[in-house]
Amino acid sequence: MRNKTAVITGATKGLGRAIAEIFARNGFDLCVCARTEADLNTMQRDWAAQFPGQKLYTMPVDVRKKPDVLAFGSFVCNTWPQLDVLINNAGVFLPGKISEETEGVLEMQLETNLYSAYHLTRVLLPIMIPQGRGHVFNMCSIASFMAYPNGGSYSISKFALLGFSKVLREEMKPKGLKVTSIILGAAWSDSWAGVDLPYERLMQSEDVAKAIWGCYDMSDSAVVEELLLRPMLGDL
Repeated sequence: MRNKTAVITGATKGLGRAIAEIFARNGFDLCVCARTEADLNTMQRDWAAQFPGQKLYTMPVDVRKKPDVLAFGSFVCNTWPQLDVLINNAGVFLPGKISEETEGVLEMQLETNLYSAYHLTRVLLPIMIPQGRGHVFNMCSIASFMAYPNGGSYSISKFALLGFSKVLREEMKPKGLKVTSIILGAAWSDSWAGVDLPYERLMQSEDVAKAIWGCYDMSDSAVVEELLLRPMLGDL
């Protein structure tokens, strides 16, 4: 019997790493990507010690670049004939005002936060749809449904990601594939590195990972379409 399989983008640190670990603990083999090869090599060494029964495949990828994303998708398809879970986690947060942002900020955040998920999902659906079951998670944000000061192009990109996720949900519904939008408030990740706030003020990556696993670990007759998670004391 084969292990179940999951693909996670941006998986070496923060939220992505916590999500990868909870799926590995539950018997999944993983295929992950990140920009920095050294971080992927470190993750491989950690996996050999922590999860000796699970396979970990890695590939350095800059998700801003469509050819990189397509190459990663091909790598996955050549590695596995089937895929159970896809988690589009990679993203970037650059605060700012639309009227003041430097040229190219919108394009960069759309490429990272939206286009990467769109292109990778399209490449991988052919090894998910034939099974008649599977799960796609898209890491959205409270910025996906509400405007706030200095949200700028980041919020535009996350609004678009939620729209992509909603459309994909409708298309995959008759095919048996679940689609879940994870709508996050502030959680500790590289985006918040160096911020002078009490540790408990932001959500913990492990709690987000547990919530995602809970969405996955349901019968085929139920799907969490959208999951909203916020810090206990609310938005920053």
